Amino acid sequence: MPSNQSPLGALPSRFRRQRILIIGCGDVGLRVVRQLPPRVRVLALTSSPEKVPAFRRHDITPLAGDLDQPATLRRLAGLATRVIHLAPPLGDNLPDWRRDPRTQALLRALRLRGLPQSMMYGSTSGVYGNCDGELATEVRAVNPHTPRAQRRVDAEQQLRFFGRSSGVVVHTLRIPGIYAPDREGGTPRSRLLKGTPVLQQVDDVYTNHIHADDLARACLAALWRGKPQRITNASDDTELKMGDYFDLAADLYGLPRPPRVARNSAQDELPLMLLSFMRESRRLDNTRLKQELRLRLHYPTVRQGLVAPAAP
Repeated sequence: MPSNQSPLGALPSRFRRQRILIIGCGDVGLRVVRQLPPRVRVLALTSSPEKVPAFRRHDITPLAGDLDQPATLRRLAGLATRVIHLAPPLGDNLPDWRRDPRTQALLRALRLRGLPQSMMYGSTSGVYGNCDGELATEVRAVNPHTPRAQRRVDAEQQLRFFGRSSGVVVHTLRIPGIYAPDREGGTPRSRLLKGTPVLQQVDDVYTNHIHADDLARACLAALWRGKPQRITNASDDTELKMGDYFDLAADLYGLPRPPRVARNSAQDELPLMLLSFMRESRRLDNTRLKQELRLRLHYPTVRQGLVAPAAP
């Protein structure tokens, strides 16, 4: 898709005057920008001066501010007609590990003046916890098993209350593993080269994915077409267990398949972060993504996405 072509089609003239504020403008945020019409003004919050040149190259207006210093966020009030919130919560060193003070600080700043029309939030599919391989729809009760997933639940709840109390259309995407050949660490290649083990078939868990470009398009669809206070699973059509995913990638790249180990052996061989993903098994239902947000996936399976050429 050309960089100046919108995935939503021709936008009415009133949309061309939109001002979009991106909070947490990393790889996915920059992909969102590349898919916006050229007349949309984009602003991005940053606490890192080294990011400013890259933002300016993408015609993004950088705004100095820090989600961990609420006083620096006052300038955000009334600036944007729409907001994309992709910033993750803080790590574990918090007075209350269940809360997301970053989202709280952002919402307090936005309430000061001139509320946006709509807002989308990038949450995580980890809020469902372990589903024992069952299909997870958006009406399934959350059951976070990790502190980071609990903080995402808190952020979702804050945003839902913000939308209901202010009239702002807030739409949440629950995002699984993000991949893309042109994304740093965006394929299993480096892990395959290290020979990191995966679980044996009997112990293996289902995992879910979304190509970074499809996720960027989903963000825009949620921003313009999302229903108020609605949640959508932003996942592709693939149904693969984790070990099978790495086997597929190994075959595509011409690399050895990773060794398989029993779960009790994995406890001693793998880092805690990786083990936490191996304790949760679920298959995400993406019906809302395709029917309500009307998103046609460019990469409906990981097989297609892993071999796709990198964007120019």
